[in-house]
Amino acid sequence: MSTLTEVASGYQAGRTLPLRVELVRQLKRRRTLVMGAVLAVLPFVLLIAFAVGGDPGGRGDRVTLMDTATASGANFAAVSLFVSAGFLLVIPVALFCGDTVASEASWSSLRYLLAAPVPRARLLWSKLVVALGLSLAAMVLLPLVALAAGTAAYGWGPLRIPTGGALDTGTAAQRLLVAVAYIFVSQLVTAGLAFWLSTVTDAPLGAVGGAVGLTILGNVLDAVTALGHWRDFLPAHWQFAWADAVQPTPEWSGMIQGAALSVTYALVLFALAFRNFSRKDVVS
Repeated sequence: MSTLTEVASGYQAGRTLPLRVELVRQLKRRRTLVMGAVLAVLPFVLLIAFAVGGDPGGRGDRVTLMDTATASGANFAAVSLFVSAGFLLVIPVALFCGDTVASEASWSSLRYLLAAPVPRARLLWSKLVVALGLSLAAMVLLPLVALAAGTAAYGWGPLRIPTGGALDTGTAAQRLLVAVAYIFVSQLVTAGLAFWLSTVTDAPLGAVGGAVGLTILGNVLDAVTALGHWRDFLPAHWQFAWADAVQPTPEWSGMIQGAALSVTYALVLFALAFRNFSRKDVVS
């Protein structure tokens, strides 16, 4: 009895499942390593594509961001973000946030974690923080590799703006950092969807696929111009608002609206996830 009393008196819920433990567990998983490798390889695939296709500039009267890809390493990093923000960067967010709880259920290890005992709110909080941290790391990894690869291939120079003018390297680095931060915030909706679904189903693929599918549905609906101003309530409508940051005079209104909408949806979805998991009968 004395031993049990000592254990009970020293128990602190806030110290169960530390973030570092959860982080190490997730970093060792194969899907984390594979996702990181895919994002690191993408810039080199683009380099090969531009090498095979030749200079993308001068192929029309209207110059786009894609036309400036080979102007400098900064331009190449911006193009890498542009081609991946709409879909590729959705995958790691949905994967890290949707797989985190559902995978434990599929392995029948979730009930053992709760019996440790790890409070349900603490377990979800640890998993959510680590999942969002890995999602942010994925979004930082891509432009960093692209910047390094682009600089090696095209040189270090200012960020050439399609509409005219250029941003010096220091300013360009700051604006690209803002772009990455905005893309992360805009993907919080996908994170919220995936995390909520992860508490609803015991099938990781269902949670990940459901979040990706709903995100794609949002993109499809945003393409329906007949919806008019209703599209303003779709997170997908603002996903490329970060491009306003890489202008001589940045425009913030679109990013503010997009960020506010994304954060609002995400908070609701995270709250639903915690509410659902707190009442869930965990049998696996």
